[in-house]
Amino acid sequence: MSNTELAFKTILLSIEKILLYSSSSSDADDFYHDSKSFDATMIHFINLGEMIERIDEDTKKHYSSIPYQEIKDFRNLVAHNYFGIDAEEIWDIIHNHLPTLKVNIIKILKNMDN
Repeated sequence: MSNTELAFKTILLSIEKILLYSSSSSDADDFYHDSKSFDATMIHFINLGEMIERIDEDTKKHYSSIPYQEIKDFRNLVAHNYFGIDAEEIWDIIHNHLPTLKVNIIKILKNMDN
């Protein structure tokens, strides 16, 4: 398995964990006050950005449906401004962006297997 494929698989695993950790919350406020789940989710958002760094530029160009720079920028925001994180923004990302990202990552991994 290549480093790029491993990075995509790790991204998929982090997305699945974020979705799992947030699934028992009813809204952003509820999620934010479940500190174990919220903190674990933040670690996985950081992990997403770390894994993006391991994907080579040619692969990023080939699979351009992934917002690589946005993911990296969000990782930096979470890592360097943790106490300034807006729970509503996190909730929005989880529910309105991660499902699409997950689908795209699965497609990339299937394509890599072929």
